[in-house]
Amino acid sequence: MASNKQVILRDYVTGFPKESDLVFNDATVDLSVPAGSNKVLVKNLFLSCDPYMRIRMGKPDPSAAALAQPFKPGQPIYGYGVSKVIESGHPDYTKGDLLWGIVGWEEYSVITLTPYSHFKILHTDVPLSYYTGLLGMAGMTAYSGFYEICSPKKGETVFVSAASGAVGQLVGQLAKIMGCYVVGSAGSNEKVELLKNKFGFDEAFNYKEEQDLNAALKRCFPEGIDIYFENVGGKMLDAVLLNMKLNGRIAVCGMISQYNLEEQEGVRNLSTVIYKRVRLQGFVVSDYYDKYSKFLEFVLPYIREGKITYVEDVAEGLENGPSALIGLFHGKNVGKQLIVVARE
Repeated sequence: MASNKQVILRDYVTGFPKESDLVFNDATVDLSVPAGSNKVLVKNLFLSCDPYMRIRMGKPDPSAAALAQPFKPGQPIYGYGVSKVIESGHPDYTKGDLLWGIVGWEEYSVITLTPYSHFKILHTDVPLSYYTGLLGMAGMTAYSGFYEICSPKKGETVFVSAASGAVGQLVGQLAKIMGCYVVGSAGSNEKVELLKNKFGFDEAFNYKEEQDLNAALKRCFPEGIDIYFENVGGKMLDAVLLNMKLNGRIAVCGMISQYNLEEQEGVRNLSTVIYKRVRLQGFVVSDYYDKYSKFLEFVLPYIREGKITYVEDVAEGLENGPSALIGLFHGKNVGKQLIVVARE
C-alpha cells in the first residue's frame, strides 16, 4: 500500500468555480494489480487543465450528452494526464511504459483501458509534458477541427479566439503552414505579443481593450473571414457572424465565456449563416482519435524542426492543481496549463 493524495470535488458548482470547491484527500492505493485483472496501475506525472472540466463540475443534466456527464462530489476529479505504468494486467502494457489518457487527479490511478481512452507514448525525444497538450487531446482538437471541419485552403483568412490557449496556439500555426492569413484574439497584451512574435500570427488583438468587437474584426479582416475556430462563444461569436465571408466555415470547439453562466447568452446574428451559406459545426475530439497516428506523423517533424512551437504554463505539485484549474476561467494562464505531479 502507498499514500495517494487526491483532488476531490466538494460539491456541484454553480457560477464561477472557486479553489474551495476542490479539496485534498489523503487516500491509500494498492501498488499491485489483482491476478487475472486487465487493469493498469499508473503513477501520474503530468495532469492537464482544460476548460471542458468546468462543465463536469456542474449538477447532472439528464439532457446532456454522455461526454458531458459530471464529476461525483466526494470523489477525485479526472481529466487527461501523462502517466507511467507501475503494474499491468493488460497485455499491451508493461511496467515502465508511458501513456497519456484519462486519469484521476491523484498520485496513482488504476485505469481500465477501452478503445482510444489511452495512448502509449512511443516518441520521447520531445518534452513528455507535450502529451498533455500539443501531442495529446489539445493537439488532436486543433488538428481535427482545422483540417476535418474547416477544410482550409491556401490564402484564406482565419480567425482564432482564445488563440494563446492550448488549442488556439496550434490552430494558428497550422493555418500559417497552410499559407493562410491568421488573426487571433486574447485577453492580455502579453498574450497578444506572444501570438505575433512567438506563434507567427499575422495580427492579434486584446478583446478586453476593444469597445466594438465587430469593428475590431472589420479592421483585421476588411474582406471578411473564411474560417473561424471558435473557442469563446457569446459576444465574440455574434461579432464574427457579421464578418464571415460567403461559404465560410466555423468549427465550434468550445465556448469558455458561457461555462460559468447559470443562463447562457443568446446569439443574435445567427440568421447570417443562411444568406452567407456559412457552415457552423460543433465537434468532439474523441470522434477523431482514430487519426492519432496520422496526426503524429504530420506534426512531429514540424516540432523537431522548430517550425511548430508550444508554450506551457506549468504549476508544480498536485497541491497547486485547484488554483491552476480555476485560473483558466480568469485568463491567468499563458499557454497550455498543466500540473507537474511527479517528474519520474
